[in-house]
Amino acid sequence: MGGCRAIYKSSSFLPSLVSTQTRFESVSRSNSRIRMATEPNGDTGASSKNQCSTTMDSPSSASSAIDFLSLCHRLKTTKRTGWIRRGIQDPESIADHMYRMGLMALIAADIPGINRDRCVKMAIVHDIAEAIVGDITPSDGVPKEEKSRREQEALDHMCMLLGERSRAKEIYELWMEYEENSSPEAKVVKDFDKVEMILQALEYENEQGKDLDEFFQSTAGKFQTDVGKAWAAEINARRKRKE
Repeated sequence: MGGCRAIYKSSSFLPSLVSTQTRFESVSRSNSRIRMATEPNGDTGASSKNQCSTTMDSPSSASSAIDFLSLCHRLKTTKRTGWIRRGIQDPESIADHMYRMGLMALIAADIPGINRDRCVKMAIVHDIAEAIVGDITPSDGVPKEEKSRREQEALDHMCMLLGERSRAKEIYELWMEYEENSSPEAKVVKDFDKVEMILQALEYENEQGKDLDEFFQSTAGKFQTDVGKAWAAEINARRKRKE
């Protein structure tokens, strides 16, 4: 999307849900219908995320919004891969995960220099590209760079589908900020992502008798903020008490 105006030619997008690869290939086919036109920009050094705008040829803003929200429905129905592979019964969806992260941002104590509203918004959109590419995990064997490329292409498509200039730009900027870990808010939300995962792991251990220690080990020592460290310590303390 950087440094361009994307004109989306169709108001519907129906990629297959059979597999991550099939979903991604469907996005690529859809994106082949997009005409990219270079937009003049005098500041050639500006970040691509600040140069992006989107328009649609004909659908109304209401139609664009419903198309976008219908695509986001997959976030409610796609289960998180890590739990599926460990035999968790009725595992959480991607939307479940993002929703509780949003609550974390909402209830956390005020932190000097941190914009709470931005954290809430970032939590809501940080995994939004998974509506198309699915929940890709390290065990899928997809290189980090390729995963990021697929997700950014999916995000490009979703912003073009949304079509409303300022909202699409805001979603894109929030997602990129999180992906690049480029702000204090992104660091907080990155920590909430890990905190939510280990809290969910603890709940599944308690409810289903599973040993999910690998999730706790994978986050150990990786928290960047005081709130993340404090909440993770509380979760780990509760886990030890039940042993």
